[in-house]
Amino acid sequence: MAPHTALWLRCETKTFEKRAALTPTTAKKLLDAGFDITVEKDPQRIFDISEYEAVGCKIAEYNSWPSAPADTTIIGLKELPVTTDPLQHSHIQFAHCYKNQGGWREVLDRFGKGGGRLYDLEFLQDATGRRVAAFGFHAGFAGAAAGALALAAQKASPGAKLDKLDPYPNEDAMVQDVKAKLGGSGKGVKALVIGALGRCGRGAVDLFRKIGLAEDDILKWDLDETAKGGPFQEILDVDIFVNCIYLSSAIPPFVSPEQLERAGKDRRLSIVVDVSCDTTNPFNPIPIYSINTTFDDPTVAVTVPQGTTPLSVISIDHLPTLLPREASEQFSGDLLPTLLEYQHRETARTWTDAEKLFREKLAAAQAA
Repeated sequence: MAPHTALWLRCETKTFEKRAALTPTTAKKLLDAGFDITVEKDPQRIFDISEYEAVGCKIAEYNSWPSAPADTTIIGLKELPVTTDPLQHSHIQFAHCYKNQGGWREVLDRFGKGGGRLYDLEFLQDATGRRVAAFGFHAGFAGAAAGALALAAQKASPGAKLDKLDPYPNEDAMVQDVKAKLGGSGKGVKALVIGALGRCGRGAVDLFRKIGLAEDDILKWDLDETAKGGPFQEILDVDIFVNCIYLSSAIPPFVSPEQLERAGKDRRLSIVVDVSCDTTNPFNPIPIYSINTTFDDPTVAVTVPQGTTPLSVISIDHLPTLLPREASEQFSGDLLPTLLEYQHRETARTWTDAEKLFREKLAAAQAA
C-alpha cells in the first residue's frame, strides 16, 4: 500500500488525558479503506489496547513514535512534551501554536529543523470555514456536570470545595453520579447557558435535562439575549451559569466584581463554569477570576462580600476528557471523512489549506 496512508496513533502524555484521536471504531474504518494503522500502548487511554488489536491495528510500545518510518504520519490530540528535538514526521494534533501562545515559535521551530509538517486539528475546516471536528458538545456536557457537582458540594457544606474530578467510564455513570450527589435529581436547580445554540451550549443543556432540571429552569441564551450588553442580572438569579461562547472581540462583561458587590445577599448564583476558558484574554467577559483550574483542584473561589453566598468558578481547559469514551467517539467519527481524504492530501482542499497555513505560521516563526 502507499506509504502516505500510514497513520500512527501516539500516546497522550498530558495528565488525566484519556481521550484518543482514533478510536477502535474509526481505526477499523480506516483499515477497511486501505490505511495502515499502528497504535501505541497507552495506560491512560480509555480504550484498551486489545480493542485496537481486535480490529487489526499493529501495536507499538509506549511513546515509540519518534522511531516510526519517516513517511508515517503521527496522530494524537494534545501537545507533545516540550523539547527542542527536531520533528521529521507529519503530525496531526492540537498544537496550540498558531495564535502566538506561549512557546509558539519553539514548537514550530522543531518542525522547521526536522522537515516535518503540522496539520493542526483546530484548523481543519470544511468549505464554509467550519471546523470538521470539535469537542464542543462534550465540553459543555462535562462542564455542566462539573458545575452541578460543585453546587452539590456547596449545598452539602456551605463554602466546601469540589474534590478532585475523575473521568467517568461512560455518560450514564456521569449522569447517575451527578443526580445522586444532588440528592437524586437536579429538580429545583436553575441554570443559565450563554451560547446555547452552539455545540458546547447544546451539550450543557443536554446534561441539565438529563439530571432532571425542569425545562423552565434552564435559561438558554445566545446572541439575541446578550445583544443588549452585560452585566446581566439574570446570571445572578440562577444557581449555575455556564459560559459557552466563542470570544472573537471585546464585549461588555457578563458578570462583574462591582455587580457582585452591589447584589450582596440578593445573589443566588453559586457556580460559574467558564467552558470557553478565556481566562487570560483581555476581553474575558467573566472578569471575576484569573486562573485556570484543573481536575485535581476544579474550583477557584471568587471574592464576594462577607456573609453572602460563596461563589466558585470552574475553568478547566480540557473538560471533554471527563467523558473520554463518548467524546473520543464523537470527535473521531466527525474527523473520519476528512481522514479518509488524507490519502489525497496533495489535492484535498481541507488538507492543502491546513498545509498552507502551517507554512505561513512556520515562516512567521522563523522570521520572528
